[in-house]
Amino acid sequence: MSGSLPDNMCEHLSSVRQFSLAQNQLDGLIPSKLWQCKELRQFSLGSNNFRGSIPKSLGNLIYLIQIFLNGNNLTGTIPDEIGDLPQLENLQLTINNLNGIIPSKLFNNSMIRHIWLSLNQLSGSLPANIGLYAPNLEFLGVAKNNLAAGLLPNLSNASKLRELDMNTNSFTGVLPSTLCSLKNLKYRSLYSNNLTTDASTPQASSTLSCLFNLRDLTKLYLSHNPLNTTIPASRGNLSMSLQRVDLSMSNIRGNIPVDIGNLSSLIALDVDNNQLSGAIPTSIQGLQNLQALYLNDNELRGHIPYEICQLNNLAELRLGGNRLSGSIPSCLGTLAVALRSLSLRSNLLTSKIPSSLWEVKYILHLNLSSNSLVGPLSEDIGKLKNVVDMDLSNNHFSGNIPGNIGGLQNMINFSLAKNYLEGPIPSSFKTLLSLEFLDLSKNNLSGVIPKSLEALLYLKHLNLSFNKLQGEIPTGGPFGNFSADSFVSNGALCGASRLHVPLCKNRTKVEPNWRKAKYIISGVISVILLAATALILILCRKRNVEVVTETASLRQVLWRRVSRLELVRATNGFHESNLLGKGGFGSVYRGTLSDGIDIAFKVFNLQLEGAFKSFDKECEVLSKICHRNLIKIISCCDELDFKALILQLMPNESLEKWLHSPNRFMNILQRLDIMKDVAFALEYLHHGYSIPVVHCDVKPSNILLDDDMVAHVADFGIARLISEGDSMTETMTLATIGYMAPEYGMEGIVTTRGDVYSFGIVLMETFTKRKPTNEMFVGEMNLKQWVAHSLYPDAAMDEVVDANILSKEEDGDFVSRRDCLSSVMRLALACSATLPEERINMKDAANL
Repeated sequence: MSGSLPDNMCEHLSSVRQFSLAQNQLDGLIPSKLWQCKELRQFSLGSNNFRGSIPKSLGNLIYLIQIFLNGNNLTGTIPDEIGDLPQLENLQLTINNLNGIIPSKLFNNSMIRHIWLSLNQLSGSLPANIGLYAPNLEFLGVAKNNLAAGLLPNLSNASKLRELDMNTNSFTGVLPSTLCSLKNLKYRSLYSNNLTTDASTPQASSTLSCLFNLRDLTKLYLSHNPLNTTIPASRGNLSMSLQRVDLSMSNIRGNIPVDIGNLSSLIALDVDNNQLSGAIPTSIQGLQNLQALYLNDNELRGHIPYEICQLNNLAELRLGGNRLSGSIPSCLGTLAVALRSLSLRSNLLTSKIPSSLWEVKYILHLNLSSNSLVGPLSEDIGKLKNVVDMDLSNNHFSGNIPGNIGGLQNMINFSLAKNYLEGPIPSSFKTLLSLEFLDLSKNNLSGVIPKSLEALLYLKHLNLSFNKLQGEIPTGGPFGNFSADSFVSNGALCGASRLHVPLCKNRTKVEPNWRKAKYIISGVISVILLAATALILILCRKRNVEVVTETASLRQVLWRRVSRLELVRATNGFHESNLLGKGGFGSVYRGTLSDGIDIAFKVFNLQLEGAFKSFDKECEVLSKICHRNLIKIISCCDELDFKALILQLMPNESLEKWLHSPNRFMNILQRLDIMKDVAFALEYLHHGYSIPVVHCDVKPSNILLDDDMVAHVADFGIARLISEGDSMTETMTLATIGYMAPEYGMEGIVTTRGDVYSFGIVLMETFTKRKPTNEMFVGEMNLKQWVAHSLYPDAAMDEVVDANILSKEEDGDFVSRRDCLSSVMRLALACSATLPEERINMKDAANL
């Protein structure tokens, strides 16, 4: 749905109690005559494009309980009249451009439970005693505003407060001890303010200490404040529920207390950029649930304790920027399954890299720079096949660069600068096709620059300076973009004058020796005759293969090319009337070519990071696969500053439009047929092609419908090719929130099981007409739980599924249709299990 709302819409809705049009691409002004909707209880226009101010007439709707206007472009102030609504419990105005002060009347409402005003431009201050007249307040969010400098308000009377988010404002003064009286608090975020502790008293860290002891607190964010205190030692039982603590950049000093290991539920601990001293306590092994430990940029000394290796769930470890000494613990290999990021940069570490480090095969980020590590680099470095960036610069490494470096094909950033490496640059670098940054400067490398490096088309920064390289500097691929700084101070390089090196000399002509030539010529003639005979035999025996190859080549020759000019004409200059939609990397248009062919085409926005890769990925995937339920690529337009894919036009648009646009209806059979088509497409991608393909972004907007309502899966911009159907790759993904499998976001793991999860979510949405991001899913409730609850014996299926199916469907009896829907929902839940290994595969899903 799109467009605006008529100003008089309430003339015909005077008795309506719930008005919800969230996420419908609506714009314009909010109707001013809302007072005519006298019975309204819930008013929801969130996640649209409304502009202008919030109508004061909202204050006349005395029965209003909930107001959701978050995620728009609203301006002006929050009307005082909203504070007069006697029944108001939930007010959400986040992510707008509202200014002015927050009406104090909001905090005089005894019924108010939720106040969400974050990400606006609100100013002024908060009432001195918020909880005194709002005793039922449970959620307060005023983060990222321009609230004026002043003390934190007294919150001790808001005893029911569960979430407090006041980050990124200008609150000043001492962190009040009254915060410790909020026993029900689960989430507290006060980072990026000007709060401190009273360093003049012996109890300087008493407030921080009592916060660590709150029974129900799970998240404590106090970073970017001049707290000027220490991490509190235990003064009782430390919280068993505390999961995330962020005290980074807060002037924290002193030692890490030994009893830190008693925070047994801790998942993430961030105290980087402080003045912590002393050693890392061995008691840290008690944090068995820890996934992220950030102790970087402090003044820690001593060895890295082996007890860190006992944290089996540790995914990120940052110890850089300290004064740690000794060697890298060999036990880090025991973290091979969990560890994704390791930074030990800028310490005093010595000795060789332990061989066990190369066994941490799922690691994505490795930084060992600016230490005193020695020895040659092992050929086992090639085992880190998923690493994205690796910095080994400014150490004492010697010997040759291992040839197995070519196995790191996901590498984007790589530095070996400032070492004592020698020998040639391995030609295996040519396989690092994702490489964008390469620094081999200040070593003793010799030989020529391999011409094969011209294949690294994404390479943006290259530094080979201060080595002993010689020969011609390559000119193809990315080398046309590099300056003289990339090659300065080498042995005997030559090339273009712009690189400040000598021009390469022509090869000296050698006069022929005719006495030797007659023997050489006779030998060459013999070899040619033998080769010709063998070639004739091969051609006779493999004639069929030649025909197939020739046909394939012919098809490539006849594959239609379309120019940018032709696309401009086909769309009347990319006129907005031809725009079908916008995606992550560009826009999709429809048009008609000069020969009358109707097409759809995707124009990539080359200003966006990753657009070039997305274009190449879609070309790669769509040119290799062919299935009736996959979008068909007709051609492409590949010019220097313009990239477009020409695709088969889908007249019935997307499943998204059919599910969430008014005046469109699909019966049960149509929905089943569409989801069967999607299942067959994913089954082919996972099991029917020689190299399994993971789509990575299965959602209704990527399911397109042709004239006969046959579904075609589209948009392969972030797809992945993997070696086996259930093998894994770790990567950064741009998958869509709500449809993305949990392992994508938490660990970056991509498998075919991730597509299965997304299929399950889409299956639920197709029959419930509820998006996984619907605002009804708050707290612990989500789409999966809502659907699962409908399958209980005493639950009603018709409360969950799209009401239009059961009320408008005329063929078939009610019981049969309800049983069918129950089976569909069970399949959806089987596909969307939280753990990947518990999900069925697409082959089984397609056959059910």
